[in-house]
Amino acid sequence: MQNIAKSATRILIVDDHPVVVSGCRSLFASDATVKIDEAADAKSGHKAFMTRRPDVTIIDIKLPDVSGFELMRRIRKEDPDAKIIMFSMNDDPAFVVRAVEMGAQGYVAKGDDPRTLVKAVRKVASGENFISPQLAEAVTFSGASIKANPASQMTARELEILRLLGRGDKIVEVADALDISYKTVANTTSLLKQKLGAKNHSDLIRIAVEMELG
Repeated sequence: MQNIAKSATRILIVDDHPVVVSGCRSLFASDATVKIDEAADAKSGHKAFMTRRPDVTIIDIKLPDVSGFELMRRIRKEDPDAKIIMFSMNDDPAFVVRAVEMGAQGYVAKGDDPRTLVKAVRKVASGENFISPQLAEAVTFSGASIKANPASQMTARELEILRLLGRGDKIVEVADALDISYKTVANTTSLLKQKLGAKNHSDLIRIAVEMELG
């Protein structure tokens, strides 16, 4: 019988929770064809992606520096064909839709059965898309609430700026984190106030916190 060697699937996990990363490693521990690298924030995740060029990148939306959405945008800029799975505590259908619109091939909630992540990796690695069944059903039956969610009305850059403001960053800190000008952030902040009906900067931050963008 001819023995055909199976090529390794290289996975990059970008998540700042050691327990989550350890759990992901254990899911694939019995499969010698899977090689896993890890990074704890967007900056090191982007660097790891550029140097390792993984087959599949699993990204937590809530990272300590900038969000997983912003990291996905940066990776997509370098490699439009990158295969990305968003892995998050956030199971809001509006965020699932936004992730797919931004180019994610997969979305799995951390509350899903762990085997769902394994299935997602297999599907995405083979060129297919995958949303966990529970989330896919929620998206299917949540059309009105998705449209009503302010997140669906904002660009990826607007969402990222709002998220950083919501966690307490000053405009100059947001500009530094996203490598854009102070003026761009200030102008976007003004537009966000109009778009979200915020009376002032404090009101805008309150809205950002309520939206749970992390």
